[in-house]
Amino acid sequence: MKILVCCGSGLGSSFMIQMNIEKVLKDLGIEAEVDHSDLSSAMGIKADIYVGTRDIACQFEGVNGKIVSLNSMLDKNELKEKLEEALKSMGKL
Repeated sequence: MKILVCCGSGLGSSFMIQMNIEKVLKDLGIEAEVDHSDLSSAMGIKADIYVGTRDIACQFEGVNGKIVSLNSMLDKNELKEKLEEALKSMGKL
């Protein structure tokens, strides 16, 4: 399973979310490849789950994967809840 985190430039904020996702996955005992990217590059990268803040996630038109839209990139509880919800809907949890 692959999870791709996207932000406008593909640098700091997406990398921070990536690290938080890796922690959540470790706590859940789920193995996945997690990477980060800028939005324009992300459209050409195949992933099972795409994660971004709501201003980015609304632009994921046409991707073939689950979309996780975050209201706050700093809220670790929101990230965990929405990631768990996506994993459950995919039968991975």
